[in-house]
Amino acid sequence: MTLVAIIVAVVLAFLAFRFVMGIAKFAVLGVILLALLFVAYQSGAF
Repeated sequence: MTLVAIIVAVVLAFLAFRFVMGIAKFAVLGVILLALLFVAYQSGAF
């Protein structure tokens, strides 16, 4: 029974890690996008 619990914990940890990495990836992309928009706005593109 403890083996099943360990496997479930490992799977949940892996899914949580993937989820966090996905969120971080989107956050980084969002920051880059905002920075590019800010630079374009400052240089008078809009």
